Amino acid sequence: MYKTMTPGPTNVRQNVRMARSLETTNPDIDPAFCEFYKETCDLLGQLMYTRNNVYILGGEGILGLEAACASLTEQGDRALVIDNGIFGRGFADFVTMYGGEAVSFVSDYHRPVSVTELEAFLKKDSSFKYATVVHCDTPSGVLNPIKDICNLLASYGILTVVDSVAGMFGEYVNVDESKIDILCGGSQKALSAPPGLTMLWVSDKAIEAMENRKTPIAAFYANILTFKDYYKEKWFPYTMPISDIYGLRAAVDNVIADKNILERHARIAEATRKAITEGGLDLYLEDGYSNTVTVVRVPDGFTDKQILDTIKEKYNIMISGCFDVLAGKVIRIGHMGENSNREDMAAVLEALTKTLQDIDFPVKCNMAEVFLEELNN
Repeated sequence: MYKTMTPGPTNVRQNVRMARSLETTNPDIDPAFCEFYKETCDLLGQLMYTRNNVYILGGEGILGLEAACASLTEQGDRALVIDNGIFGRGFADFVTMYGGEAVSFVSDYHRPVSVTELEAFLKKDSSFKYATVVHCDTPSGVLNPIKDICNLLASYGILTVVDSVAGMFGEYVNVDESKIDILCGGSQKALSAPPGLTMLWVSDKAIEAMENRKTPIAAFYANILTFKDYYKEKWFPYTMPISDIYGLRAAVDNVIADKNILERHARIAEATRKAITEGGLDLYLEDGYSNTVTVVRVPDGFTDKQILDTIKEKYNIMISGCFDVLAGKVIRIGHMGENSNREDMAAVLEALTKTLQDIDFPVKCNMAEVFLEELNN
């Protein structure tokens, strides 16, 4: 069994696993489950500081991104795709597959989106129905300033769709302060539940835009409006994955009980970055580091496969490479949710130090020792 320290899925606490094994009822017709679902959604709203509509959908986190675009986009609608990472760019595919026109604002993949540059862009062209932005773009680990970005977009009357699948619960998110119209989350990242669920926080403005479409939403499973009246009608659009939702609720309760969750993520991330750089490795980013994932350049003369295979096969630890434009160029260490702790990260950095020695990279220190020293300080 490998220790999984990838940037999602994360390790799952025993009480979450046990909750998923509980005896289940029929979620289609049991009013007690409907109340449980609503109560869980309300807790998720509190955690994201909003009274907006909250829905849990049966499907991995990408479903939420597609559902947002499917539900908002009509033929010819212009959507601004804020692209400073692989997932940021990927929103364009959802826009175009539902008939919209995706207009990209592209910025450097090594740093966060510049709000000043975005404002200059919008002064020239702001006729967009909605805009998309990724909070933490996991392939590079960049963290974008969603509060400033979304407030700017809102000032132009542009609806906002934010992917915080890899950010929320490890980074501060306040939906109302940030004026986010659709916030997308997933179960398997810092929330530390198994993969399989999407969470959506949806504003009344976004609902109104969906209801005032000239054409029907060209989807069923990715149609947010199908959930709008679930509580009033005590009826879900499809059979809800009740065991997954039981597990999700246990994970939500874990987050609520963890009063220092954001501070813990910040301390672990900072100590990890210091250990990596003192060991002689380079971080991929120049600025804007997320507290949920650290992305490291593969050293010249070596391959990601050498590092990933050695640390997995010799030390039983699984970290990630990357894909698309970053394929072969970086390795990624996840320290989000249950993975964001002293013991696991020390074990990863100890194993990474030994791995680098095994492949004859001149590592400058024991990175685990630097990590622990930084935490102690």
